[in-house]
Amino acid sequence: MCTTPPVFLTWAVLSTLLGTFLLFHLWKFDRFKCLRWNNGPYSGAFKRVMTYTYLLSIPLIMAYSIGFCVIMYKLGYMKMPGYGLMPLPFALWPPHYYRAIFPLNMLFSIAWALEMITHLEELCFWLFLVNAGSVQQDWFRSLYFKSWIAGSVLAIYMPIVTIVTRSDPAKSVAATFLAGSLGDLSLTLWFLPVLFMFPSFLRSLKSEGVDISTIVRLTTFHELNCIRVVFRFFFCAPFLILGVDGITSRLLVNTNLFASEFLAFLAAIGCMVSSGITLVIFFPRSIETEVRARNASRDKSHLHTFPSERDSCGAPPPEPKGSAPPYTATVSLTKLAPYGDAPEEEDKARPLDIEAPGVPPLTATAKKMFAPNRRLDSGATVEGRVQTVGLTEHNLARHNFQSSSVHPFVHNFTSPIDLMQAETYQGVTRYNARRYA
Repeated sequence: MCTTPPVFLTWAVLSTLLGTFLLFHLWKFDRFKCLRWNNGPYSGAFKRVMTYTYLLSIPLIMAYSIGFCVIMYKLGYMKMPGYGLMPLPFALWPPHYYRAIFPLNMLFSIAWALEMITHLEELCFWLFLVNAGSVQQDWFRSLYFKSWIAGSVLAIYMPIVTIVTRSDPAKSVAATFLAGSLGDLSLTLWFLPVLFMFPSFLRSLKSEGVDISTIVRLTTFHELNCIRVVFRFFFCAPFLILGVDGITSRLLVNTNLFASEFLAFLAAIGCMVSSGITLVIFFPRSIETEVRARNASRDKSHLHTFPSERDSCGAPPPEPKGSAPPYTATVSLTKLAPYGDAPEEEDKARPLDIEAPGVPPLTATAKKMFAPNRRLDSGATVEGRVQTVGLTEHNLARHNFQSSSVHPFVHNFTSPIDLMQAETYQGVTRYNARRYA
């Protein structure tokens, strides 16, 4: 059963690299704050389950692959008549190594079950998002969420298969591969309709005037999902072949070192790449936000570096004489039209607010900052300009939620497991009270 030292060495190296990328990405994401039990006001049970379910699967795969890698290289190969050099069969392992087979197989089986729970949640959520339309439907009361709950309970069949077949280690490995690949392959095939529907879904969002930042995020997730589905096939298809061949008596593929190792290598690449993409989708980094935060921190430290620029009371120095403060003009915003279209006449006097208990009103004002002409040392003159500071991305998403027929989850969408942040824009519905419970 493709249990050769190079196979487990490949799995060990790739899983360690994935674990290293996990630590690096979560540190850059929020300095491991997402791992806390109470991470902010929106850390509900669903987000905790999804976070720990996915993150636990990676260390389990690492322990499985590293453990078998160490054992396999210690035992080495033996010469078998008719086959040549082959890894030492399970039946000939020393007792202290033989007893480690079942626990290591259980680690792999549990990790695969957790990974299927993760991918089932994503499948159900994307189906919910694409088919929701403008219906103010709660994700936690939808049929898709209930389907995920039922599928997550059924995922325990993976450890059960490993436990039931543990008397024969070779058959146990084959049965685990077969059971896991069948479940994973079905999820991957169900993902294909989502990929085909998503381009039209994005076009409908653009026609509804959803803010461009949300369109960019969803487009990025769609492309990542396309890549991940390909690598999911690379992961489950080789294990399906090895599992089907392993439960037979002829063992045509598993006794061929090249064929078995090639399929196992392909499965390792598919597993690690798809898991890394899942990490990026679940915990998406915003480079723009990180750069702004870093610049703000640098500016703050720069101010503390030069205390001489303040007087003895800590107040900033007075403005030079003759310098006038920048001109500020406050203008009222009317109903926003998508992509810069002019507002209609009947909407010019419409106030921009959200009438809902517990939701502060949306301020519909923007400031225009006037910069005067400046003369450079070379004698050239730089003409002044008027810079309009309009709605922030947060307020723009709230406005779009009010004026569009798109489901509230879409506005300011960030991650399939960060649903509480998306529900911020559902505060005008009957679910607002639950958010603060």
